[in-house]
Amino acid sequence: MIHQYKNNGYNIVLDVNSGSVHVVDEIVYDVIPFIERLVEENITEKSLIMDRLFSDKDSISDNTRKASDVELEEAVDEIIELREAGQLFTEDIYEKYIADLDDRETVVKALCLHIAHDCNLACKYCFASEGEYHGRRALMSFEVGKKALDFLVANSGSRKNLEVDFFGGEPLLNWDVVKRLVEYGRSIEKEHNKRFRFTITTNGILLNDEIMEFVNREMGNIVLSIDGRKEVNDRMRPHRGGQGSYDEIVPKFIKAAQSRNQMNYYVRGTYTRYNRDFSKDVIELADLGFKQISVEPVVAGEDADYSLREEDVPMLLEEYDRLALEYLKRRKEGKAFNFFHFMIDLKGGPCVAKRLSGCGSGNEYLAVTPWGDLYPCHQFVGNEDFLMGNVDEGITRDDIRRKFKNCNVYTKEKCRNCFAKFYCSGGCSANSYQFNGDINGVYELGCKLQRKRIECAIMIKAAIADEEEKEN
Repeated sequence: MIHQYKNNGYNIVLDVNSGSVHVVDEIVYDVIPFIERLVEENITEKSLIMDRLFSDKDSISDNTRKASDVELEEAVDEIIELREAGQLFTEDIYEKYIADLDDRETVVKALCLHIAHDCNLACKYCFASEGEYHGRRALMSFEVGKKALDFLVANSGSRKNLEVDFFGGEPLLNWDVVKRLVEYGRSIEKEHNKRFRFTITTNGILLNDEIMEFVNREMGNIVLSIDGRKEVNDRMRPHRGGQGSYDEIVPKFIKAAQSRNQMNYYVRGTYTRYNRDFSKDVIELADLGFKQISVEPVVAGEDADYSLREEDVPMLLEEYDRLALEYLKRRKEGKAFNFFHFMIDLKGGPCVAKRLSGCGSGNEYLAVTPWGDLYPCHQFVGNEDFLMGNVDEGITRDDIRRKFKNCNVYTKEKCRNCFAKFYCSGGCSANSYQFNGDINGVYELGCKLQRKRIECAIMIKAAIADEEEKEN
């Protein structure tokens, strides 16, 4: 499978199954789909390809028809060379791993601890209903959290590195328990040959120097929630009384980012229909000095006034292109920042299991409620159809676990022929369920945005490689 597109002056060709990316000239770009059709007919000999090309020039563009015979032959030679090197028109070697995934022993390696089903903000797009998750307000006790960590250790097999995210609501409303659980985790690491990597996601209202000192000492990452420009943030992330939160959190977040040497954190925002020009919000955050930025599309039904609609897609795609160019511009100027969705690994990338099935929700990754119930991930919390068990008894609904384990890019029909499938791994199961009632569906608007982000990310890699080559 081949995916071709033009972006920022580059003719980019992605060989989906091998992951090989090529920047080519116009003639090669135009001839590749012609030869791909021949390869599908098992026509691979150069002489036969050239005969068909010369006899069927109507199948290529006007500019390529004007190319000399020598130029066309050189283009064919280049394409054949890439094919023989296993970098073009490659076979899908991954589908055969599906059975292996089903048989593979599952170990739990990460927990999302809902340390607080309560919040001190009233974000309008919050899927957790201001921290309640459609249930009751509650804070996790140390005893429940301790059982959760013990469950993680007991179900992690031989895996040494384990991850725990303190989540909410707002985790800092239960800060003392957070600290005690970190201390407990550290106390059992040596005994069980484990290493915990703790993270925390916060709106910053209660953030202070004492908390940051502890976070910097004990936590591998901190996610700081802010939507960008003051007017954007305060519209969607107000206090319950309606007053904004921007002025309150920005100085704290700047200080937090600096205290971590601009590493191992994210400022994380959500864009909605009210700020479809979201590239300005990313740039605002970069101008404030943040180097690690993630701004993501809201996921909401069309009944919400802030939800993204199909008619918004063209503008949103242009925004990603605009942001990619600004990203490159600032990199040249020595003012680089990382944007989460433009960070892509073209040389190594995730393992096969991750490529096929994504985040591991319901198997490797689970969410724990304040009272110890287990769910596939934080976005399923409160939907009792997905209640998998609890920290006392463990997983009691193996059918749910297996359903998530068997969800992959080949069980999702709309993923099979999508060029992005090995980068997005089939997308978010929770979003699929919200819009289709089935975790094997897809959230189509989200897919369109994801494909664009991947195209931009690959273009950025091409531009950086081009720049480095010119410098050398």
